[in-house]
Amino acid sequence: SLECILEPLSLPESPGGVAAVESSPYVPCIFCKECYLLAEQNQLLKHMIIEHKLVIADVKLVADFRRYILYWKKRFAEQPITDFCSVVRTNSEAPLEEQDNYFLLCDVLPEDRLLREQLQQKRLREILEQQQRERYDISFHSMCMFCDQEFTGNRSVLLNHMAREHGFNIGLPDNIVNCCEFLTVLQEKLDNLQCLYCEKVFRDKNTLKDHMRKKQHRRINAKNKEYDKFYIINYLEFGKSWEEVQSEDDRELLDNLEEDWSDWEEHPACAVCLFCEQQADTTEKLYLHMQKSHGFDFPKIKSEHGLNFYQQVKLVNFIRREVHHCRCYNCQEKFQSKGGLISHMEEMKHITFLPARSTWDQPQYYFPTYENDTLLCTLSDSEDLITEDQNEDIPVVSEDISNLKALKQSSVLNDLLYEENKNPKNLE
Repeated sequence: SLECILEPLSLPESPGGVAAVESSPYVPCIFCKECYLLAEQNQLLKHMIIEHKLVIADVKLVADFRRYILYWKKRFAEQPITDFCSVVRTNSEAPLEEQDNYFLLCDVLPEDRLLREQLQQKRLREILEQQQRERYDISFHSMCMFCDQEFTGNRSVLLNHMAREHGFNIGLPDNIVNCCEFLTVLQEKLDNLQCLYCEKVFRDKNTLKDHMRKKQHRRINAKNKEYDKFYIINYLEFGKSWEEVQSEDDRELLDNLEEDWSDWEEHPACAVCLFCEQQADTTEKLYLHMQKSHGFDFPKIKSEHGLNFYQQVKLVNFIRREVHHCRCYNCQEKFQSKGGLISHMEEMKHITFLPARSTWDQPQYYFPTYENDTLLCTLSDSEDLITEDQNEDIPVVSEDISNLKALKQSSVLNDLLYEENKNPKNLE
């Protein structure tokens, strides 16, 4: 009997149709049947350049590489490639047979730019929806990477715990997306005995833990692009990386600096005179006051004695201490009040000249007499004080600490303690 076809037939298709192709881990070549894993994106790009002379511009800014390729595979099957791509001729001065034509696909083409924008917006919607789900998700369950504590509920509990208890901060929970995948990536690195910051591999877990603690490597490597997909900022704007978005935010702040900070009032730190209570907001004003009111010309003394920074520090601390004890630093006469001391020093011209260098150029005067002495913060070496001998680098020789007991016995601090114990008045 004659066999009849009672219903229309269909040729076999890929299982699942177009949706299955889009969700597949493979990406096809735009021109041929070659397929590559999505993770092997660079191999596919290399194949299309070598075999088909196609160059895609700014691939890293394409939000969804697979959908982008599938779209253009369909369009190139409908129209000639020259309808979409600029032609770039190489070796144009060489003989015709040695010349090559390459095709450039970029967002100068309105259709390409629109596609990129649509893919970016679609990806951003998906990411924001995912972040919203994670933000209110209470089914999260995971263990801390650094201790045995277990966390359930919301992801923020674990992230806040690691930041607070272990000093490991990967960012605010609301700035992170696909948190479970992110934590899995980090945990796998630790399981493979790899430092999360410098990414070196260690022989055992204890060595890795000691390394990360001592080197303060309990943080992630910001230059590792593998982590970019876990931060919302990387999805915000079409065609821009997070560095560019952030720098634009900074420029905006700089543009509005005058408007935003116009009510800011800075209170300058004032330095106090060596001999009285007079204060000035600049060293120039203070030096002028000391010269006119007390006859003490600090810049001149600094220049004449060739004082470097550390010697200036010792001199200031020495004068502060002597004045505090109401003692003339030239004749050592002691007075009942600071006013009596200053009158004596000005009248006898003892304020103008320094005592022998050995009197004040001592290690004990490295320590400030007053802990809030702003004048010490304004001292500096003068360029005109640098002599030929001082131009050479002065070698700094570290102390030999191989014999700590002997070092402690010979330390200059012992002399200082002895002097203080012998003269308890110095503690006033």
